[in-house]
Amino acid sequence: MRPNFCKKLIKQRKDSLEIYQQQQRADLAKKEQEEIAVIEKFLPQQLDAAALNAALSKIIAETGASSPADIGKVMGVATKQLAGQADGKTISAAVKELLSK
Repeated sequence: MRPNFCKKLIKQRKDSLEIYQQQQRADLAKKEQEEIAVIEKFLPQQLDAAALNAALSKIIAETGASSPADIGKVMGVATKQLAGQADGKTISAAVKELLSK
């Protein structure tokens, strides 16, 4: 399966899971959690926070980024290099945090 397609399926199920949990429908929530677990087996291993920060620090050094104004430069490289290993939202939050230090 294609990673983007799997991510879309997981997002749909997570949205449904949240609704089922709010409605206290444990039976349907459990089914969604099981489906998420199966679909995640088809995705590449995701980076943990420490590994992501290390990879992003290296990319920031390579691009010469030094301030939050350079987020675009870093994101362009990071999304290509880390494709499938972390989602864009997570990468963006980590880049913003690292560049604001």
